[in-house]
Amino acid sequence: MANALKYKDKVIPVGSTVGVTYKFKEGEKEKTQVFKGILIKVKGNNEAARMFTIRKISRSGLGVERIIPLVSPFLVNVSIIKKAKPGKAKLYFLRNLTQRQAKAKIK
Repeated sequence: MANALKYKDKVIPVGSTVGVTYKFKEGEKEKTQVFKGILIKVKGNNEAARMFTIRKISRSGLGVERIIPLVSPFLVNVSIIKKAKPGKAKLYFLRNLTQRQAKAKIK
């Protein structure tokens, strides 16, 4: 299913607002961070190659996209903040919109 992400027992459709918790190393400490944004793409035919792209608009107005492999050892959790049902599998048209316009288009 190319227009939804299966993570553990959850099915997350493209267009949903998600929070991805991942861990990273800073010096000798290991920290966790949450990246909240809109799921715009899921790619890969099997579980080992599955990747998903999340996009958010920063406070300065720049769009930030992060591509995360589903089998990454740094991935801690993927949580659904808001579900959506867009009519497309890939939401590339959101790249030209502001945050407010993107939220209105997805509904």
